Parts: sequence; C-alpha cells; structure tokens
Amino acid sequence: MNDLILLAILSSSLLPGLIIFTLAEESVRLRTTLNLTGALFKLLFIALLFFRVAEREYAELRLPLLADMELVLRADALSMLFLTLSAFLWLLTTIYAIGYLENSPHRSRFFGFFSLCVSATTGIALAGDMITFVIFYEALTISTYPLVVHRGTPAALHAGRIYLAYTLLGGVVLFFAAVWLRAIAGPLEFTPGGVISGLDPSLYGSLTIIFALLVLSLGVKAALVPLHSWLPTAMVAPAPVSALLHAVAVVKAGAFGIVRVVHDIYGIGFSADLNLLFPLSVMAAITVLYGSIRALAQNDLKRRLAFSTVSQVSYILMGIALASPLATIGGLVHLVHQGLMKITLFFCAGNLAETLGIHKIDEMDGVGRRMPWTMTAFTVGALGMIGVPPLVGFISKWYLGLGSLAAGQPWIIIILIASTLLNACYFLPVLHRIWFNKEQQQWSKSTLAGGRETIWPLLAPPLITAALVIFFGIFAYLFGSPLYWVELITTREYGL
Repeated sequence: MNDLILLAILSSSLLPGLIIFTLAEESVRLRTTLNLTGALFKLLFIALLFFRVAEREYAELRLPLLADMELVLRADALSMLFLTLSAFLWLLTTIYAIGYLENSPHRSRFFGFFSLCVSATTGIALAGDMITFVIFYEALTISTYPLVVHRGTPAALHAGRIYLAYTLLGGVVLFFAAVWLRAIAGPLEFTPGGVISGLDPSLYGSLTIIFALLVLSLGVKAALVPLHSWLPTAMVAPAPVSALLHAVAVVKAGAFGIVRVVHDIYGIGFSADLNLLFPLSVMAAITVLYGSIRALAQNDLKRRLAFSTVSQVSYILMGIALASPLATIGGLVHLVHQGLMKITLFFCAGNLAETLGIHKIDEMDGVGRRMPWTMTAFTVGALGMIGVPPLVGFISKWYLGLGSLAAGQPWIIIILIASTLLNACYFLPVLHRIWFNKEQQQWSKSTLAGGRETIWPLLAPPLITAALVIFFGIFAYLFGSPLYWVELITTREYGL
C-alpha cells in the first residue's frame, strides 16, 4: 500500500498537468478544479505516509529503467520534509496563480508546465538513489523554462536563455559526476551515513574531485556564488513563478541535492575525513554575505528579494557543512523556514505589482495604508528574514549559532551577525517607507465588495504563510512542526 501511495503522490500533479495542456483557454472552471484537486490529493497522500515514516516504516517503489538500473522512489524522513513543504506551498501558489493570471493568455500552457514542475520537484524529493535524482533534476530544468519565459517579452526570453545556459551546463556536470561515481562505487542508494566510505583509499583523490563537481553542479540551482546570476535575472517571470523558483522548487532542489550528497552518498563523517566540508562552509559563508550586500543596492523589489534568496539559501548549506547535530538542525529547518518567509514576500510583491502596478521600492511610500493586510504579511516575512524572535528565522539562526560553537567554528557567529545586520539594512528602510512615509500618490480604490485591498486568491496565501512564520516560531517544538521533524532526521543521521 505504501508503494502505491508513492506513485499516487507523483501522479497527483503529473496527470492533471497533462490534461490541462489539452484544455481550451475558456475552460476556467475545469482547469481550476484539476489544479486544486491534484494539490489537495497530493497533501492527502503525503499525510497517509507522514506518521508511518515517523515510525520508521519507509515506503519504496522500484521501477525497471535499464538492465542494471532502476528508478527508485523512497519516502524517508528527509524526503518527507522537502515533499511536505513543496506540496503545501504548491497548493497556496496554485490558488495565488489562479487569481494572478485571471485575465492572462496561455493559462493552460502555464498551469500544464506548472504541474510538471511540481511533479519533477516531487520526484526529486522521493528519489531513492542518485540516478533517479538526476533524472527528475533535469526534468525540473526543462519544465521550469517555459514558466520563466511565459510572458514572451524580450526580457523574459533573455532571462530564459540565461536560465537554460546555467542550469543545463550544471545538469551536464551533475550527470557526468554521478556516472563517474557510480562507475567507482556501484549503485548510489541514498543511505544515512553514506555508501562510499568503504572504498579503497587510492580512490580518495577521485572522490574529492567528484564531490567538488557534484556541489558545483547542484550549486547552480542553489545559487551559490559565483553560479547565482541566473536567479536575479529570472525575476522578470510572473510572481507565482518567482515564488516557485525561490521557495518551492528550483533553489531548494539544489540545496536538497547537496544535503543528499553530503549525508546520504558520502556521509557526514567520511566527508569530514576527506576535508570536503570546510571549503563548502566557506563558499556558503561568502554567498551569505555577497547576496546580502548585493540586495542593498537593488531598487527593484523582486531583485532585492532575489539577492536575499541567494544569501538565505546558503544558510542551509552552511549548517550542513558544519557537521554538528545542532548546525544540521539549523540548516535543515531553514529549508522550511526560508520557504515560508520568502514565498510570503514574493506573494506580497506580486500583490503590489498586480493591484497597484508597484515594482520599485521607491514607489512604496505609504502603501501600508492602502494594502494593510498585504503589507502586514510582508512585514512578518521581512522581520523573519532578519531573525527577529519569536519568528521562524530566529529559530534557524539560533541553532546555526549553537551548532557553530559545538563544531568549534566560532567564525560562523560573525557571519550570522553580519548577515543579520545586512538583512536589517535592506529590509527595515522598506518597512519604514511602507508604514511611516507619506503617500506619493492617490492609490486607486478597490473595486471589490467590502473594500478589500485585492482579490482573495491573492490575499489569502500570504496571510496563511505569514501566520505560519509566527506559529512555527512560537510553537517550534510542537509535534509535527518543522523543527520537530528536523530533530527526528538529525537524530537518525547522527545515531543519537
């Protein structure tokens, strides 16, 4: 039964997406029904697995691929973390996208590729070995490209070319490294503690090179400096796509892949023995600071948020590279926390653009009085990014700080402090402008009954995610919370 659930989880977005491609633009009700039904069923199937995986009852499905190779789907604790995040945020993003694209052309094409993108992300989360991961990882690249270029403008097409150039090249390197490693080590099943530590020491040089290739190729989607340039450029895409890129799918797929390589292919102990983790921590630290510094100079709201993502995603990698249980908790829980905070911010940015035509930060004076609920959600997301307690961003940074001390790497504390100050420098002036500056213009009045600030499909998702940013900060230790689940993963990984 568990094995069939895995297939159902994957199919719940794939089958509706394939049907949506065939629908006429006028089939609004059917397209909406397929989108929402698929998203709800995916969450239902995931819920059926949640408690079983918590009790170590893992599900696995193997499908023949080649003579000596299988497509392996497996639900373990780590995959459930990423899978639950992507499925829940897909539901909210779907609701948001339905409202955002209400009068836009090519909606069937958009939602078709949107569903394929989520299917690929689901496959990445459920991949049970490296080859299966690579297959779905490349499927994510191909299915995301039409979303980036959806508007068909010269800027969108230019962003799409840059996106493909980076991600396809990264995919080629990833495929080469995975095949090379499989030739050396045999089947690369994701296994806590790794699968290659018993290889002949004469292969350690090759293993070091392969590790570097894997991290660099996955680092393209994770937006590690200097492989990040595609991400700010891709901000010409519609707001639901930006939310998908930053919070649900692409950058998280890269970070998740690096977590799999470090923990489940090489193993945290063997990676440390080969001295592979310190360079990764330095690369992540540089990215954290670089992204924040570049965010300071951006007047375009979505580009500022994009460089913030460049910085924030590397918190995950920094936590993993420190190789201590507390730092691992901080890094993995930030996979979820950053997703909630960043999707809130992008939803709000989309509301400003769609309702009032605001794209620049210097156009936001006094907008809190015109869109108080949207800007309240934005404020919660921004304060969470800074790390203000008791919001979820504080939880991540607290564990990263404790983990750095436990790992004997106190210099990470300096990086965290510097990043927090930079976050405050590029978010607090925006919040001041929103709430305290005088309006520069007379905002258009809402045309909706009851005087709401925008249509409910655009307003409800950021309010829900902002509420979760508060809830999971205050009730961090609640059963089933992101922190609870990450502590369970870390306990199993380190054998505590």
